[in-house]
Amino acid sequence: MRVAQARRFVISDHPLPWLLPLVAILLVFTVYPLIYNIWLSFHEFVPRRRALEFVGTENWVQLWNDTRFWQSLVITFTYFAIALVFELVLGMAIALLLDSDGFGFGFLRGVLTMTLVIPPAIVGMMYLLMEDPQFGVISYLLQSIGLLNSNNPILATASTALAGVLVAEIWQWTPFMVLIFLAGLRALPPEPYEAAMIDGASPFQIFRRITLPMMSKVIAIAVLVRGIDLFRVFDYVFVMTSGGPGASTYSLSLYAWQQTFSFVKWGYGATLSLVTLVIILVIANLFIRIAKVRW
Repeated sequence: MRVAQARRFVISDHPLPWLLPLVAILLVFTVYPLIYNIWLSFHEFVPRRRALEFVGTENWVQLWNDTRFWQSLVITFTYFAIALVFELVLGMAIALLLDSDGFGFGFLRGVLTMTLVIPPAIVGMMYLLMEDPQFGVISYLLQSIGLLNSNNPILATASTALAGVLVAEIWQWTPFMVLIFLAGLRALPPEPYEAAMIDGASPFQIFRRITLPMMSKVIAIAVLVRGIDLFRVFDYVFVMTSGGPGASTYSLSLYAWQQTFSFVKWGYGATLSLVTLVIILVIANLFIRIAKVRW
């Protein structure tokens, strides 16, 4: 085979040699764990025998009758919805404010990326200290204006614990939405805005009739990416509350982790993980169809 023919074989006409390593990696690190997880959901680990035992659909029946599972599902959906709405609205508002080349705005856009490089577990520790009832700055400010009672610490009170965790989540990931929306705003064509200004449209009319429609695909992709990540929430809850007080902040991921590693119920933990995956897949596919997201 000549050199030119060999180059065409490898580059364009036959891309299979280039794809084989990627396919192999996907099979080893994605497909195999998924198949093993499905197999594990029909088994349970027996500590006294140090072996897996086939239990049929027992884990799935237990899941259906598990009130803690349904409670953690509601908490996860609540966390998902509140965080997504706040990050979406705040992200768009900040992106519109920073969408100019004013003095210092470039520095502010750079500062926004700083929160994204901090590991979520570290952010959880930061907010755990800031919400401490004795010396936390957030607790002190809320107590000073009368919104918080010193006898009811934020993270130790069932009615406020989830909000305390959500603050950390929203603080860290709103800048991610800002950066996505800024990139979208900078790519919009100027002609519709010039025509609207000539017609005397107000800033709100321009935003509602021009910016939002043209940004719809960008918003849809941002919501999809953040939505998938939000549904897997684990780090903040684990570090800040460990699911408490009681079970007021128990997320699905934390519940699956607890069953798998604390209670050594590998089969039931695998079942919880599979259900979480299925819920994410269903919601993501529905959203892709409704929002008509195209890659």
